[in-house]
Amino acid sequence: MSGHSKWATIHRKKGEIDAARGKVFQKLAKELFVAAKSGSPDPDSNASLRMVVEKARSANMPKDKIQNAIDKAAGAGNGENYEQVRYEGYGPEGVAIMCDCLTDNKNRTASDVRAAFTHHGGNLGTSGSVSYMFERRGIIDIPSDYNEDDMMMTALDSGALDFVNIGDAYEITTLAEDFIKCKKALEDAGVKEFLTSEVTFIPTNTVEVSDPEKQEKIETLIETLDDLDDVQDVYTNLKD
Repeated sequence: MSGHSKWATIHRKKGEIDAARGKVFQKLAKELFVAAKSGSPDPDSNASLRMVVEKARSANMPKDKIQNAIDKAAGAGNGENYEQVRYEGYGPEGVAIMCDCLTDNKNRTASDVRAAFTHHGGNLGTSGSVSYMFERRGIIDIPSDYNEDDMMMTALDSGALDFVNIGDAYEITTLAEDFIKCKKALEDAGVKEFLTSEVTFIPTNTVEVSDPEKQEKIETLIETLDDLDDVQDVYTNLKD
């Protein structure tokens, strides 16, 4: 009986992981679709699409799923459209939260996001109320197996803003416009594995919450927002 119970627990956890991965892939597919539809379906001539492709690869999205999303955009015509919308607000303890969404129904998305903030002790703000606290940056993490001096010189020579050894990885920060160039330079230098590879928003300052209960409340709000189908990314200045 205990053996079956253990197997059932493992099976359930695997199912939860697979479901979470599926949700991530679904959101990435939507992002790929929008990027491909707004320009060329060729990542080499569409910088926005190239960045999303790199993000999808970093999340281990299968190549065929990436290509399927791009192909779908190429044959979509005008029937399927998504609007980019950003919502900004504050969570408990004054933590800044910014949500980037892709939606085919702005009223639905606004209602869902507002409800998440309200039900979890936050307040939805106006456009620009917290976005000034974030900077758009490229983030590249590679294993620290590679020679640190060589990787640092390669990264800095290709325009990286910062190179930090965080123990089991090197974290490289770039301007958004230098992200592709820096990653290609690392690939040319022999890097084959990228732990993180995306253009994202990082906070200029962070808020530390020492009370575990308050921390959990904030994290619940962030998770609730992230679970919404129309929400692509959630950014926060909560200190890890």
